[in-house]
Amino acid sequence: MLVATILKNKRPDVKTITPDATALAFAARLKAERIGAMIVSADGRSIDGIVSERDLAFGLVTHGERLPYVPVSELMTRAVVVCAPEDSIADIMNVMTLRRIRHLPVKQGDRLIGIVSIGDVLKHRFDEMQLETDVLRDVAIARR
Repeated sequence: MLVATILKNKRPDVKTITPDATALAFAARLKAERIGAMIVSADGRSIDGIVSERDLAFGLVTHGERLPYVPVSELMTRAVVVCAPEDSIADIMNVMTLRRIRHLPVKQGDRLIGIVSIGDVLKHRFDEMQLETDVLRDVAIARR
C-alpha cells in the first residue's frame, strides 16, 4: 500500500502557520484544529519547518515564562523529513520509527499536498489487519 491510500481518507487541506506566529497562537490553533503538528510556511505552500506539541514541551524548558511570546521559528524543526504519495506505507513506518517522528509532510514534486501522522498509519494498518481477519474467518467458515 502507498501513502496516497492514506491521503484519500483525509481532508485535503494542510494546516500551516507562519514562522513569526507565537507559540501561544500555535497552541491555540492546535487546540482548535485538534491536531498535533503544523507545517511552518511563510507562503502557505513551501516548507520552512515543522512544529509540534512536543516542540512546545521542549520550548517550555528552554524559554520558560517567555514561551507564549516566542515565535514558532525558534521552536520548529528545520530539517524536515518528507515523503511522497508513491512511497510505501511500510517504508514510512520504518522512517517514523527509526527517526522517532510522528508527522511526515507529503510532497509531490515541489508541492505540499498533505501530512501523514503515526495515527493515520496505525489506523490504516489496523483496518488492513481487520480485513485480513475477516477474510480468514470467512474462509474458515466456508470450509466447514
